[in-house]
Amino acid sequence: MDQIMIRGGAPLTGEIPIAGAKNACLALMPATLLTDEPLTLTNAPRLSDIRTMTTLLQSLGAEVSALHRGKVLALSSHRLTSHRADYDIVRKMRASILVLGPLLARHGQAEVSLPGGCAIGARPVDLHLQALEAMGARLELREGYVHAEAPGGLKGAVFEFPKVSVGATENALLAATLAKGTTVLKNAAREPEIVDLARCLRAMGARIEGEGTGTITIEGVTALGGATHRVVTDRIELGTYMLAPAITGGDVTCLGGRLDLLPAFAEKLDAAGITVEETDRGLRVARKNGRLSAVDVTTEPFPGFPTDLQAQMMALLCTAEGTSRLEETIFENRFMHAPELVRMGARIDVSGGTATVTGVGRLKGAPVMATDLRASVSLILAGLAAEGETVVSRVYHLDRGYEKVEQKLGACGAHIERMSAE
Repeated sequence: MDQIMIRGGAPLTGEIPIAGAKNACLALMPATLLTDEPLTLTNAPRLSDIRTMTTLLQSLGAEVSALHRGKVLALSSHRLTSHRADYDIVRKMRASILVLGPLLARHGQAEVSLPGGCAIGARPVDLHLQALEAMGARLELREGYVHAEAPGGLKGAVFEFPKVSVGATENALLAATLAKGTTVLKNAAREPEIVDLARCLRAMGARIEGEGTGTITIEGVTALGGATHRVVTDRIELGTYMLAPAITGGDVTCLGGRLDLLPAFAEKLDAAGITVEETDRGLRVARKNGRLSAVDVTTEPFPGFPTDLQAQMMALLCTAEGTSRLEETIFENRFMHAPELVRMGARIDVSGGTATVTGVGRLKGAPVMATDLRASVSLILAGLAAEGETVVSRVYHLDRGYEKVEQKLGACGAHIERMSAE
């Protein structure tokens, strides 16, 4: 099992290319199930989660080819052979549930395994199911699978999500494109990944209005066609690498970055003492002067502060002057990185959904263990700023969401390398 070793203290300077969004691509790939014509996705990230979704789609009979070193995905579902998404694949990744809506919409039936638990909380799929039921789907839970039928096709409906859910909005949006009549999704998620999915579906012939707002209206069509679509920039990878020069000092441009992808995050960086400048090449990030300042953070649905950047922000605030409070409102159990940061000398007190971080002058390198995807990269950021050597174990989590971390950071002067554990 691989480990990543970091020798901290080096300021970072240079450029870091930001990949296409993992979370956007995982919602875009199942769109192939809605049409028998080819769908091509460019700017695709090269990650283990993308390979898992590829395996799942291929198990249904879809054709998926990775071209141009994996940055282009060519998909076709002209000849599906199965409507069953098996547990052995689905258990590896919660986004697998996104094949449910498209299978039901185009083929009138689906059997999809429940994804199971998650290290950062229960994350149930009940909102996905409620939205599909509102469109006329008949659902039954048996032996760990969702058995879904819509013999006469899905029908347009007005559905208001009890709480904002990105995944449920995506599943309902995918399904509604082929439903008979008009579907209105209220209290819908507004994330850039939702906007990106709507743009792709519109290029395939879907009739969608309102993406990026709390109300999305979809007028169903009888069939969708093929399209070529460029995956939006990964705002979570962008935010992560924006924190690298912030925590170490230096000056880094994140290529392809845009402020509109992370408005609340950029505001918090400014308050902490970090300059973020939008250029024609991306976002240039550097410290203003001296030690960083403490800030309070509350995670919220977009356009608020992203839960997927909470762990990384905590690493930054460990060395800020003063006391910061981080409130996690999206997922329970999402402070599992805190004890590992404490091993590096951080002062963190966790009480329920709030973590209080009192800044220290310098973190100390230590052996630490990743517990989930975002926790893993928060420990790498902490290692970049720490005195001495940090070794991060269980980095298979990291490979689900970040490609070539060592190369990207190393090109900017970080002392970082991947090692095979004994």
